[in-house]
Amino acid sequence: MTQREKAERLRELHRPGDPLVLVNAWDAASARLVVRAGARAVATSSAAAAYMFGYPDGQAISREAMLDSVAVVAHAVDVPVSADMEAGYGDDADAARATATGVVEAGAVGLNLEDTEAAGGLLPVGRFVQKIEAVRAVAEETGVPLVLNARTDVFIGEIGAPETRLEHAVERGRAYLAAGADCVFVPAVADEEAIGELVRGIGGPVSVLATPRTPTLPALARLGVARVSMGSAPYRAALTTLVRIADEAYGMGTFSSLEAARVSHADTQALFA
Repeated sequence: MTQREKAERLRELHRPGDPLVLVNAWDAASARLVVRAGARAVATSSAAAAYMFGYPDGQAISREAMLDSVAVVAHAVDVPVSADMEAGYGDDADAARATATGVVEAGAVGLNLEDTEAAGGLLPVGRFVQKIEAVRAVAEETGVPLVLNARTDVFIGEIGAPETRLEHAVERGRAYLAAGADCVFVPAVADEEAIGELVRGIGGPVSVLATPRTPTLPALARLGVARVSMGSAPYRAALTTLVRIADEAYGMGTFSSLEAARVSHADTQALFA
């Protein structure tokens, strides 16, 4: 597929009631493994990329370094790739434009963009709308119709009183879709009733973050969810295996935890043959 065709395919995969499931990747091997498992598209994790480069999550890494990690993933697989670009590395439309341009140049065809601001809290709706419009302008200019997953951090940032957050997220989500976003991402919501209200209220494709408390995929499909991603959890699960191996080696002096290495050396080699 051409890059334009990949973008069109990624947009088609956002179907309310038939969610696109994204096991987020962080390097070439993880990207190829999730595709081999059946992924129809690949999404990067900004937190995992930051950790790999030695930075904390939250735009401590540079735009350029993040785009380098996106390019590694995009060039490793033939399916569409969506790039997690945090808040776009700046509060204004020019920052969003530069980020979206970099995403296209890296070979990805979609991006996550958060509505947070550098000083903390959320950007005013109007300013985030300007960033969405800048992304849409880049898509028009490059001929790559970027799929924008607009993230609102009302819940994850605990903005306002708890009883106001759902209405606040719906208001923002509707404004983002009207401005040209393709999907609205509302992380930190796992309650089935709340997810259903978000889907009905926003009135367009909605994305949620999978956690151990998230409803099952069939339940999310019944609720009309269009996209489910896992963020940095797969990367942290890999780190958990490493901790188990290291604790055993330095503690008991044994190596039975290496049994967790189900992917053999030969199998890993074959990923890149």
